[in-house]
Amino acid sequence: MTRKPDRYTSFSALREHETDGVDYRIHIEDRSSNVAVIAPHGGFIELATSEIALAIADERLSLYRFEGLDAARLHHELHVTSENFDEPIANGLVANSPIVVAVHGRTDRDDPLTSWIGGLDTSLRDGIVRALRLNGFAAAARVKGEALAGASAANICNRGRRQAGVQLEIPRGVRDILMSDAEKLKQYAKAIRGAIDEFDRVLSSGEGL
Repeated sequence: MTRKPDRYTSFSALREHETDGVDYRIHIEDRSSNVAVIAPHGGFIELATSEIALAIADERLSLYRFEGLDAARLHHELHVTSENFDEPIANGLVANSPIVVAVHGRTDRDDPLTSWIGGLDTSLRDGIVRALRLNGFAAAARVKGEALAGASAANICNRGRRQAGVQLEIPRGVRDILMSDAEKLKQYAKAIRGAIDEFDRVLSSGEGL
């Protein structure tokens, strides 16, 4: 099934036709962390991405969520693709963050259990893949040229201080499992956060990656 194109090509266009607090809402927790965890398609746009981002941030990492508020609306109506996502609060947080991790949801396709990990921050990408696998979750690195690889420099995840971030594309099957099992959600988020913490430690120490 072919997905309909986004109704809006930018947040600027969306804002002209949708109402903050009625159609969408924005959550920001700037915790002066080196890390920004973002869910630009949260709420009912890509189900469970808000909750997963919240679990990864764990009241410690900075957190941004853009959420669709109407369960009846279709994905394309409030989805602004990552390359065009220009919401000012998100832009500000991301631009000041050395490490950016964006949480997205993908359709299952023929692989309902594998989280696809992309983005230009290949060291952190690979660290997250390893951490998820060590904790019993299927994960695969996505590279330039593959679907949902997050490899565009314009992608919101790659607009941080280092111009390289990570994009998580979590299949609906995994999101449903995580939402139905609090312990699994905790384990999934902890694995990702552990990889982020290790990457942040090495980056901050100047050891190089």
